[in-house]
Amino acid sequence: TRPVDAVTTGGIVATLVWDDAAVESIVMSEGFLEKLGQGGIHISMSTVSPETSRKLAAIHAQHGSVLIEAPIFGVAEAAVARQLLIPVAGPQNAQERVRPLLEAMGGQNIFDFGEVVGAATQVKLVGNFMIVSAVQTLREALSMVEKNGGDPKAVADMLTQTLFAAPIYKNYGRMIAEKKDAAFSQSRIPLKDVGIFKKTAEQVESPTPVSSLLYDLLSSGEE
Repeated sequence: TRPVDAVTTGGIVATLVWDDAAVESIVMSEGFLEKLGQGGIHISMSTVSPETSRKLAAIHAQHGSVLIEAPIFGVAEAAVARQLLIPVAGPQNAQERVRPLLEAMGGQNIFDFGEVVGAATQVKLVGNFMIVSAVQTLREALSMVEKNGGDPKAVADMLTQTLFAAPIYKNYGRMIAEKKDAAFSQSRIPLKDVGIFKKTAEQVESPTPVSSLLYDLLSSGEE
């Protein structure tokens, strides 16, 4: 099956693939843009760089179609439970047209970040960077407790019900304390996304000491 086979002229097509190169290869594949054509909408749901989103949005515009950014926060179970969080950016009329589809895909809360493409992917990169940072912090903290003879579960329960009462700390704190975070530990997504965040920050000369350290830590785990 080719990407163009999923496209209808003037219709809506969504992509959710690994990285910048994968999204670009779909958009630039034979017949994709030509068949999508005038009035067509491409919903890009992948975690990519703002630079790539802007580049592909410009290419779409040359063919009369539109790119809407709609990266997702949430695992597969959240999609089934219709609890995904989705930041969106792109032309307003196109946003309104795709909103019912995003809701049908499991979008519980859809946040409008305006018409400038790049804004929604920034949110996704920042969010993932903060999630990975929180998980790394929890691992180090609860490991210290356990190796000092303490109860990591009790510590995680107390802190995530008080000072750190946020879903990320609660969910990952519990999983780490109960040694049930293997799926996150073995995933290649954190390294990829922190790498994109780091590169994007460097392009605008924003400080990157924390992301650089986190990227190095994740890279060492890949070896």
